[in-house]
Amino acid sequence: MPLSDITARITAACRAAGRAPDAVTLIAVSKLQPPERVTAVLAEGQRVFGENYVQEAQRKWPGWRGEWPGVELHLVGPLQGNKAKAAVQLFDAIHSLDRVALAERLARVVQAEGRAPQLFVQVNTGAEPQKAGVLPDEAEAFVARCRTLDLAPAGLMCIPPEGDDPVPHFRLLGRLARDCGLDMLSVGMSADFEAAIAEGATHVRVGSAIFGDRPAKD
Repeated sequence: MPLSDITARITAACRAAGRAPDAVTLIAVSKLQPPERVTAVLAEGQRVFGENYVQEAQRKWPGWRGEWPGVELHLVGPLQGNKAKAAVQLFDAIHSLDRVALAERLARVVQAEGRAPQLFVQVNTGAEPQKAGVLPDEAEAFVARCRTLDLAPAGLMCIPPEGDDPVPHFRLLGRLARDCGLDMLSVGMSADFEAAIAEGATHVRVGSAIFGDRPAKD
């Protein structure tokens, strides 16, 4: 689907929700996409991109950033502690702050690097044992712990369980964000970003609807 169709749908969803169109940031999730698909979207004017893997982003984006000024890069996949330094150096935002050990590692790296990406705390709204993220009833304490480390989370992120109606998860995340004094919600993907916008999403992560299906990872 052309990028222009996605941006038009975002604008329409914002208007339907009584929100300004610029209230929502579109993150074009380019993980594992062939280079020609990504550069085509860059050529259309998109400048905010999401990647799942630090090493893949390290290979791709330094060159593209040189060619396409103004790129903003978001890490939307899980972050291993041993890649915290590389992530802080490369990404403008990290959407997967999900455990105390990672918060402590990031705090040390941010202090050493003098650079602080925007941080989103990942919440496991479905309490799925196989999924990363702090549990909903632990979110407020976790955000408070981050603040004691001189980290300043900007918002919360969740990935609703596959097959669930996502709207209750979006609403839960919104309530938790308000309880934590946070303004930003990273929710909504290709299949449900309009519903997420209706529930207050400030960042939507759209991949396949823009780029098409991803090739399988080797």
